[in-house]
Amino acid sequence: MPLISMKPMLAAAREQGYAVGAFNIVDYLSARAVIQAAERLDAPVIIQTSVKTVKFWGQAAIVSWLKQLAQDSKIPVALHLDHCKDVEFIQQCIDAGWTSVMIDASSLPYEENLAVSEEVVRRASSAGVGVEAELGEIGGVEEDIVVDEADAHLADPAKAIAFCERMPLAVFAPAIGTAHGVYKGEPRIAFDRLETISRAVSTPLALHGGTGLTDDVFKRCIALGCAKVNISTQIKHVFIDSFVQYHLEKKEYEPLKPLGAQLEAIEREMAEHIVRFGGEGRASKDAPRYQ
Repeated sequence: MPLISMKPMLAAAREQGYAVGAFNIVDYLSARAVIQAAERLDAPVIIQTSVKTVKFWGQAAIVSWLKQLAQDSKIPVALHLDHCKDVEFIQQCIDAGWTSVMIDASSLPYEENLAVSEEVVRRASSAGVGVEAELGEIGGVEEDIVVDEADAHLADPAKAIAFCERMPLAVFAPAIGTAHGVYKGEPRIAFDRLETISRAVSTPLALHGGTGLTDDVFKRCIALGCAKVNISTQIKHVFIDSFVQYHLEKKEYEPLKPLGAQLEAIEREMAEHIVRFGGEGRASKDAPRYQ
């Protein structure tokens, strides 16, 4: 089927109490592996691309991969631009064929974040593209912030609620103590803030920094309205480790063989996440909602 916006996908997930896995791919092979995992489990899936990945491969190439992979699949697939601060780059991706985008203006003062996010929603809505926005600063590798930073980096619930009420977001990402990259110690999740926001708004919520969280944390966050869970670091680790391990064990120089091992490893591990998030079997059940 054609690529779709994540907006109806996540609305259905929040309503039904599960989460859609959002996986940051790095090339055609990793995108294919994630979609094969989702297809095997009859699950909706979000393929995410970082800005640096888009710049590396080019917009036309990535869209061509995903259009072909989605068209050959029976499950719903969304193509999402992750953490972008540049409105014009977002516009370029919308024009190129991305079906969902994230404006990350979280480093700006609240009113400026709101204004920039509203501008992106205005542009994206006219193209049928869903939008994710963020409030508070999610720490980790990207911002080099320690996981358990002070409350100043967490989303203020009252402002988060007002933010969601101002615009029709596909999903909202409140900073609740998770982090990008590998956790340095045990993450301290602000479940109370998440619950306050979730009770007040119907907007699906996003959980960033999913790599390394426990099953209990995932389960609790999903129950509190997180309908989108991001996995990026783990894909990168599996992508490199599976290729290197195959070569070291087999001393094989036929590239297609370690590439095959790489594809299988990514598919296997991302399938585990899809099951963990409750997405198995939901593509067929929720298909009528994706209209």
